[in-house]
Amino acid sequence: MTDAREVPEDPSLFSTMSTMRAMRRIKPDPVPEALLDQLVQAAVWGPSGGNMQCYEYVVVTDRRVMARLAPLWERCVDAYLATTGKHAPEGMDSAAYGRMVDAITYQRDHFEETPALVIPCYSFPPPRVDAEGMRVSAEALGPVAAARQAEPSTQIRFHALAEGSCVYPGVQNLLLAARGLGLAANITIWHLMLEQEWKAELGIPEGINTFAVIPVGYPVGNFGPVRRRSVREVVHRDAW
Repeated sequence: MTDAREVPEDPSLFSTMSTMRAMRRIKPDPVPEALLDQLVQAAVWGPSGGNMQCYEYVVVTDRRVMARLAPLWERCVDAYLATTGKHAPEGMDSAAYGRMVDAITYQRDHFEETPALVIPCYSFPPPRVDAEGMRVSAEALGPVAAARQAEPSTQIRFHALAEGSCVYPGVQNLLLAARGLGLAANITIWHLMLEQEWKAELGIPEGINTFAVIPVGYPVGNFGPVRRRSVREVVHRDAW
């Protein structure tokens, strides 16, 4: 009899995740609309805080639109490479980082040829609170935590995390779906340095926030194992 606690040796999902590298070199071949719809469907299946489902997805395939976005992408990438991207992350050797930068610059220089972009958007609705609810909330938290919760810096962080937690699970689903369909994709947020310009080009309303730009297409290279820190390095059992 099979033990119910027995774990399969290599579930297909785990295999997919372990070979889901950021693929920045993409062929210009168009991606069928049906496959792009599958990616968005996978994203919609992702968890959404409070089940509010206030997400929207802008999918760009028009070459004319891509040509207008390419200069914005170039400016964002150059700004990144001149600052945060100037140095390899701690623990990453210079040769590996050099290869990553080569891929980033390749994507920058060929951005106009990108067959598809997915831009996940979200607008967190205003909270519905009343005086009695606020009183009970403050009582539950206690005076110190309630005062801390009311601080502007806490509210800004809480709002940003609340929105992000409603969007990024869907984005991960989209990336997994892309890998499962043999499509290259990678998540970037560099566009946020010029978010207003991106929103203007795409006609995204002022009250809607964008959370990523995800280039999608058929890969030039091959999928392969990801290189990550080991579980032993990152887990703290029961306390830090």
